[in-house]
Amino acid sequence: MHEPAYQADVVIVGAGVAGLSAAHRLNSAGVTTAVLEAAPYAGGRMSTEKVDGFRLDRIGQLLSTSYPELRLAPGLDALVLRRFAPGVLLHRDGRRHRAGAPAGGGSARGALYAVRALASAPRGGSAVSPARATAPMGSAVDQARLGAALGRIATTPVERILARPELPAAHALAERGVPARTIDGFLRPLLAALLCDPELTTSSRCADLALRSFASGRLCVPEGGAEVLPELLARALPPGTVHTGVRVTAVSTTSVTTAEHGVIRCRAVLLATDARAAAGLLPGLRVPDFHQVTVVHHTTDEPAALTTGASLLLDADRGGPVSHTSVVSNIDPSRAPQGRALISSTVLGPPPSDIDTAVRMHLARLYGTSTHRWETLAVHHTPEAIPAMRPPHDLRRPVRLLAGLYVCGDHRDTSTVQGALHSAHRATAAILTDLGVSDSMHVAEPAQRRAA
Repeated sequence: MHEPAYQADVVIVGAGVAGLSAAHRLNSAGVTTAVLEAAPYAGGRMSTEKVDGFRLDRIGQLLSTSYPELRLAPGLDALVLRRFAPGVLLHRDGRRHRAGAPAGGGSARGALYAVRALASAPRGGSAVSPARATAPMGSAVDQARLGAALGRIATTPVERILARPELPAAHALAERGVPARTIDGFLRPLLAALLCDPELTTSSRCADLALRSFASGRLCVPEGGAEVLPELLARALPPGTVHTGVRVTAVSTTSVTTAEHGVIRCRAVLLATDARAAAGLLPGLRVPDFHQVTVVHHTTDEPAALTTGASLLLDADRGGPVSHTSVVSNIDPSRAPQGRALISSTVLGPPPSDIDTAVRMHLARLYGTSTHRWETLAVHHTPEAIPAMRPPHDLRRPVRLLAGLYVCGDHRDTSTVQGALHSAHRATAAILTDLGVSDSMHVAEPAQRRAA
């Protein structure tokens, strides 16, 4: 057996955002860490491909400015979030309509309950213009009520959401009396984009949390690409903390075994890998189902033909493979060379066989312009992109398996960047308690500050 290459108080397996964030919290409490990553780079699924001056995210997961951990996580002070335009654009019956821009309001029972009020708006014959009649949400009164409902869900306490009955989101919407036009015209396309779940099989509690985050903040992306977030975390750690290209083959409460460096001894081990890799090292861990995600990146030298601005464009018709799309260079100009537009489109579920042709045809309808001359930059397919959150879903799955062995990641919380970071927050609080390290900044975050 090889001699250990180094030792640390805590060995963290996995250099995604959860593992890197945990390393920051432990280091700031005086606990030495070593982060081991099997891949040649840190970041996990939050990776960005660079092609001819373009920055192309592989998964393109949407963030929200309301995620508490983006503000609380050490090492992210320099993170710049580029915001989408308020609300979203919905494509329905050949037209585009803006919906979901936040409105002010007090507490409420939540959007999945409150939006049923949208069905009560009176319908006038000549008083409703053709444009209004074809809007996904119906009349202007309906849309105003939707805005008010989203304003109320924004201030609903998280604990109240977690105490609600749990069903698949699609079933909950129907049982709560939400009209079909509201589900199909707004909630289904929005939640599909937020949860990467086009059939809304996700827990209704998780769907409520996603709506809460949407309503209380703005959708956004990291400036420079998804990889910037883990890069900032890794760069701010002490030199020599992160070790890439190191494959862990076994773990215990006091050591990890690696293919390259033998046994590394420590006081505790934190698994911060994806769910499948974690279960490979600890066979008793549950592996969830996953949602497939394919991101198709195009560019054009005719940006003036794209009139959606900095909006997220959703397909309410479900008339093709694309769930949502945006001219991402309008949101974050650093992602494309000057004079070029970068259009990033997301396909959920199994992709069609001729994906580029199918996506181009769909985008031509969504954007109302020819896509024949668009150049395809990349097609990124990730079969296990997002852990599914079907009911019953425990949003606080244990992060302490036993003293000395811990696990974190988006599969222990919500399947979001917020969930990954929050699970790391919970895990480091447990580690510090077990190690006898007292530091008030590592007390577990109050439940009401959590968000999907």
